[in-house]
Parts: sequence; structure tokens; C-alpha cells
Amino acid sequence: MISFSFYSKEYEHLPLDSLEGSLPLIIMEEGKELGDVTLIFCSDEELFTLNQEHLKHDYYTDIITFDYSTETYVAGDLFISIDRVRENSSVEKVSFDEELHRVVYHGLLHLLGYNDKNQEEIRTMRSKENYYLTKLFHVKH
Repeated sequence: MISFSFYSKEYEHLPLDSLEGSLPLIIMEEGKELGDVTLIFCSDEELFTLNQEHLKHDYYTDIITFDYSTETYVAGDLFISIDRVRENSSVEKVSFDEELHRVVYHGLLHLLGYNDKNQEEIRTMRSKENYYLTKLFHVKH
């Protein structure tokens, strides 16, 4: 089940229908089954605090993924900084909605077992993000 949580009511206007519909399709295409996946929307400062407390990282990020997946089921919590998504969309010159989908797809790909620790993994991750954006968000790359 896909569910949503908000640290602030200001985030409740986000384009969640598209995410709710596309995430199960990605999971199915990757050969897994949907468990419980929660998207938690927060600010830069809130995510920065989580990054420090849980991962011992002292920097801002757009998403933190807590993976509870099993061999069969995809499950986890995706904490997404709306502030960082806004900034990324401006820097990358893409719409907020596109960048939000990219960031969420990125987190989901981590739950599916993809990593981005070296250049080859980063290329694979970006390729998968672009593939699903093109297929499910109708963005041409």
C-alpha cells in the first residue's frame, strides 16, 4: 500500500495521484510486490535533522530512504524535502512535478535494490529514473 504523511499541511497539495498510480507499476515491472511504502514530505531542516540523527551525515539532501523490503515485497519510508525538490527543479530547469517524481522514483529504486555509490551505479540509477519518467510521467529525454 502506498501512503502519504506530511510534516506540514502546506505540503498536502502535492500531485499525489500520479505518484500513487505510478509507484506500483514500477514495482511490478521490476518483478517485486508492493508492501507498505510511505512517502513523508518535510522541509529541508526536518530532513537535515533526520540525516544527522540516523545517518550521521551533516548535509542537506532531497530524500532519505529507510528500507524495510524483503526478497519479495518492497517496503520502506521515503522522507522527501519539498524545499530541496523546489531548488533542484529550478537548478535543473524542470517543473516541480517532474523533479518530485524523479526524487520519489529515485527513493523507490533504492527500495528495489539499486544503489548510487559509484559511477556505474549512478549511471544505472539515472537511466532507470529517466526510463520511468518517460514511461510514466511522459517526459521525453
